[in-house]
Amino acid sequence: MQILQPPGWARPKGYANGVAASGRLVCVSGMIGWDAQGVFHSDDFVAQTRQALTNIVEVLAEAGARPEHIVRMTWYVVDRAEYLAAQREIGAAYRDIIGRHYPAMTAVAVTALMEERARVEIEVTAVVPEGGR
Repeated sequence: MQILQPPGWARPKGYANGVAASGRLVCVSGMIGWDAQGVFHSDDFVAQTRQALTNIVEVLAEAGARPEHIVRMTWYVVDRAEYLAAQREIGAAYRDIIGRHYPAMTAVAVTALMEERARVEIEVTAVVPEGGR
């Protein structure tokens, strides 16, 4: 995997401007903050983010992928202010679950998600290198 950082560009915080990778493509649907049985245990934004990230790691594992194989993430949040206010806690949850791997990312504020209680939805694309490393 190659992080794409054009010369002279400011380094982004918490994401990469771009990523180039080759290998087996793994696409993970948008994951929300419910558990494996589809049950929400909290309406708290950070708790739902933590659960969504955990769900992503579990789906990746089914393909033999790990968090460091993620090349792209798209975050959909229903409240921009809530997301911005929780950035420190979100960052801590992210590092606990994903580690210090920062792929290309996009965050979008939306008016609603399909599941009424969902505060965040995160979709991921990963590329598992040949040989699975």
